[in-house]
Amino acid sequence: MAKISAAEVNKLRKATGAGMMDCKKALVEAEGDFDSAIEILRKKGQKVAAKRADRDSSEGAAIAVVNADANKGVVISLNCETDFVAKNDNFVALANDFAQLALNCNSKEELLAADYKGITVEEKLTEQTGVIGEKIEIGAFKTLEAPFVGSYIHAGNKIAVLTGLSKAGDNAEEVAKDVSMQAAAMNPVALNEDGVDQATIDKEIEIAKDQLRQEGKPEEMLDNIAKGKIKRFFKDNTLVHQAFIKDNKQSVAQYVADALGKDAEVVAFERVALG
Repeated sequence: MAKISAAEVNKLRKATGAGMMDCKKALVEAEGDFDSAIEILRKKGQKVAAKRADRDSSEGAAIAVVNADANKGVVISLNCETDFVAKNDNFVALANDFAQLALNCNSKEELLAADYKGITVEEKLTEQTGVIGEKIEIGAFKTLEAPFVGSYIHAGNKIAVLTGLSKAGDNAEEVAKDVSMQAAAMNPVALNEDGVDQATIDKEIEIAKDQLRQEGKPEEMLDNIAKGKIKRFFKDNTLVHQAFIKDNKQSVAQYVADALGKDAEVVAFERVALG
């Protein structure tokens, strides 16, 4: 049997994140060959991944990042099974690494095939599944491009948001962050009324009519009153029309116009939430 030094075990642990005993066992099985030991640990990850394929992975870390030009952003989630793993510093660091890679990808499939320190992201996920013992996968993958893109990650990495503005400016970063925080807190269903699908509108109209009938309102009045309630729904549930959480005397749209100029507006947002 090959004699395995503590330095070799530590080197493998740093390369893979696996536990000391797992690294030692892999090196012993590989008769001291470093690359073979890595392959042994990956195969262990494949076995664990197969066993846990049907597990729910609704916990994790949501990360939003923006490129150096601040005109493109990406928000991803690295999902796992438990909150305990989601809070692990190494897990969050890996999620941030993947998010940076994702800036140069146009889809989740591209990200999974991207190179991560000599292996693909997908292979790294399998490897870490074996290390951690939980199902780990890329969940959400959303990109956003605009004249200016800003981001916000809520404490604990449970919610991450990107906001696109129609123009840059001296305080565009602060404005985009404020709007992103708004989206994180208020969870709007769409940017504006045009983004609300007809099925949602029809459902809200029916709910409003049912409430009015229970209040004893005449049937012939229901349509007009329901239209007013739909306007209220748009005000409460679409980002640009919501009352700005830092100053509820103005809407989000008014805040942006006041801060960046009357022609400035929010053009898009992407929100990812976990847990």
